Amino acid sequence: MSRIALVTLVVDDYDEAIRFYTEALGFRLAEDEPRPDGSRWVVVEPGDGGTSLLLARAKNDAQSPRVGDQTGGRVAFFLHTDDFARDHARMTEAGVTFLEEPRHEPYGSVAVFRDLYGNKWDLLQPAD
Repeated sequence: MSRIALVTLVVDDYDEAIRFYTEALGFRLAEDEPRPDGSRWVVVEPGDGGTSLLLARAKNDAQSPRVGDQTGGRVAFFLHTDDFARDHARMTEAGVTFLEEPRHEPYGSVAVFRDLYGNKWDLLQPAD
């Protein structure tokens, strides 16, 4: 069986990204290891498994403009939850910016939010 284990997310700063993803989104810091080139190997993961994020600090002029706009303004990431109301309230309290009111679609309850750099995410509780 194959699965996507990591997705790279280009960030401005390791520590502010770690704080956002662990405190505001409730992810777990899985790895934070210094690299010989001065960078760090930083991995955060959602609480109940799933694909992890490799937080990679932008290193040059080609990477810096990609921070916060890795998919040209489209929703880039889909965070599934088993309790939409709980997580929406917790994230709102933590300062996460939602771009719309929660809505109920045939596929589930959903609301689009931005991460600290502006990448769009769906918070989604799939329909049963």
